[in-house]
Amino acid sequence: MITAKKPNFVILPGLLTDEALFHHQVRTLSDIAHCSVADYGMAENIADMAHGVLAQAPEQFVLMGFSMGGYVALEIMRIAPERVQALVLVSTSARAESEEARTARAKMMGQAQNNFQIVLDLMMPKFLHPSRMRYHSNVIIVYTMGLRVGQETFLRHSRAIMDRSDSRSYLGKITCPTLILCGRDDVLTPVALHEELAAGITGAQLRILPESAHFLTIGRPALVSKVLRNWLMELDLAKTFGEDFAAA
Repeated sequence: MITAKKPNFVILPGLLTDEALFHHQVRTLSDIAHCSVADYGMAENIADMAHGVLAQAPEQFVLMGFSMGGYVALEIMRIAPERVQALVLVSTSARAESEEARTARAKMMGQAQNNFQIVLDLMMPKFLHPSRMRYHSNVIIVYTMGLRVGQETFLRHSRAIMDRSDSRSYLGKITCPTLILCGRDDVLTPVALHEELAAGITGAQLRILPESAHFLTIGRPALVSKVLRNWLMELDLAKTFGEDFAAA
């Protein structure tokens, strides 16, 4: 009997998120992958986050970056592409922060310093699709997660996002299998930004999920997990993960 060699699946969280956002994916994909959610520690910028993830990650892994985690994932693709077997970019962008976005983010950071909970109240309708807001448990999970991440980390990560690099010129150098996921109704990172990612990365697959906003993995957990499972299983597994995995 040949035992399957599961790939390592490293998930990079975004602003105001932690492992709770990916509970369904970690649980339901555990039979085909070793899943872990990265911790950025006290990193002050995207580059330091990327180096921290690489220091903790296995030598070879599948990488999924969500929102801010997508910026970190693209930085990892710049500095250590040989370690990434396949890439998933979720609710993210290759662009640097626009001046308009910087102004809005600075305002929100000021609000967070005065009353952090107001930020969570303001962001909730942008995080979750209206159809998902009806599920009180979703709102509680997102709100509790944000409070757990806390004001200090929110401010530190906000500064990192504001100062991130523009990755569009590098997209053409990404050669590993790539999946891009976005919500049809995401107002924070609209569909057009994901279409730009897909157009820039050769062979990338783009999936636009209906009735979905920014927090896809909790708004549409089963659908996201199904898309990820199918994509992983449809890859050239012998080439990407090794003969043992393909033979399972």
